[in-house]
Amino acid sequence: MNPNIQKFGDLHIPGDPLILVNIWDAGSARAVASAGAKALATGSYGVAGAQGIADGEAFSLDDAIINLEHIVAASDLPVSIDMEAGYGANAGQVRQSVQRAFDAGASGINMEDRMPGDNELIAPEIFAERVAAAASTGLWVNARCDVFRGQSAETDGDALVERVLERADIYADAGAASLFVPFLNDEKHIGAICDASPLPVNILRSPEGPTHARLAALGVARISHGHQPWAAAMLWLSAQARKTFEGGEPDY
Repeated sequence: MNPNIQKFGDLHIPGDPLILVNIWDAGSARAVASAGAKALATGSYGVAGAQGIADGEAFSLDDAIINLEHIVAASDLPVSIDMEAGYGANAGQVRQSVQRAFDAGASGINMEDRMPGDNELIAPEIFAERVAAAASTGLWVNARCDVFRGQSAETDGDALVERVLERADIYADAGAASLFVPFLNDEKHIGAICDASPLPVNILRSPEGPTHARLAALGVARISHGHQPWAAAMLWLSAQARKTFEGGEPDY
């Protein structure tokens, strides 16, 4: 058993959250690790974007595993890989795909309850089968719940929280180790989920949302930054290149 799996799990502390500055390759892994990270985690959007392709499992499983192997080799820190919907049409295929991540040295995975390109969520009972298959490998499974995606927390927040918590119970019973609820910036509803969830809660930090300190105070156990580090790096590079080509002096 990879000892980093237990180490990774122990970092999920409500009120003292694990902060993940999401990476996309071995080079970004080294940069983030050297800055003081306690663990590393890929974000599928940035991983795909770094290859010039779209998110949504367009980056093949073979390539994702090779990328993971390079990241694991670049640092001794626990590494979680974003496996999107699990790279499998059914639970058996998900099990095989996640086993490859385990064999490559991952400590955890992120897996979402929506298939690539679909707007509708996977039925919770079906997603539970996929979670159970992934968890059977021994990896820490961060079950992403997209209930708030495209929805209004302001008008429908209470009902959406109920839906999240219903799914959280099912995912926990299936073996999920934590619950990822992206697309939610409202403190009231973040706090309500943290208070009632059977799993430690992961929130996607947004510039428009609560600060790290506020998320910690609300009981969040894990804070992700998603594609934002990759996007910021690409914006910086583009701006510096433009400055150079227009006759200026870049900052590098």
